[in-house]
This record gives sequence, C-alpha cells and structure tokens, in this order.
Amino acid sequence: MTKVIVDPSCGNSPKAAFVRDFNIAFGTADTDFLVQHVANDIIWTIYGDKVIEGKEAFKKAVEEMKDYVAEEIEIASIVTHGKAAASNGEMLMKDGSRYAYCDMYEFVSPGKHIIRTLKSYVIKAS
Repeated sequence: MTKVIVDPSCGNSPKAAFVRDFNIAFGTADTDFLVQHVANDIIWTIYGDKVIEGKEAFKKAVEEMKDYVAEEIEIASIVTHGKAAASNGEMLMKDGSRYAYCDMYEFVSPGKHIIRTLKSYVIKAS
C-alpha cells in the first residue's frame, strides 16, 4: 500500500483535488484513471527524456510504468488558475530511490478535468 502525504491546501478547489488525485494515480500506477483524463491529442513532455504524443502513446507509456509503484508519495503544493495547473513533490520508490517532480498541466478548458498538455520535470533526489 502506498503511503500518501498531501499538504492540506492541495485539495482546496475541485481542480486542485483532481490534480492531487492524478498525481496519486501516477504513483500508484492507476493507468485507467490516467488514460481516462487525457485528451486524444495529449502531448506529454518529459524534459530530458522524451515527448509522448496522442492518447494511445500515453496509454502505452503509463502501462510501461506499472512496475514502478511508489512506496510513498508526497505532494507539497498544487497551484491552479483557469485551464492551467502545477504540482510538485517527491516519490519514494520501492527500491529506495527518491524522485522530485514538478508537473505543469494545461486542460482543454477551465471547467474540464481533461489534460491537453503535461510537462514533467523529474530528477533523482537520492
């Protein structure tokens, strides 16, 4: 079972609560939730690694991550405004490695929880 630590302010709006849940889905390899909430023309840029374009490519990428379930997820902050959002935190993996991340989201519209672009910055912290 993954331990989740979330700053209390990270659920102070429906969009922030969604971003919180999306981050938890990444850490727990909930691929169905992730794929359900991206646009067909999603563009996911993982800086320093690759660019993933389209829902099918996104689905393949997150399914490949199923073996990398986090032991602990810490979500430090979430900021939302209009159709944009950002989150940052750390994930402790089962092998003891720790990764710090910052994700930048653009939604299809301010009122929808469907992600059009995702820009991820991930560094190995230990």
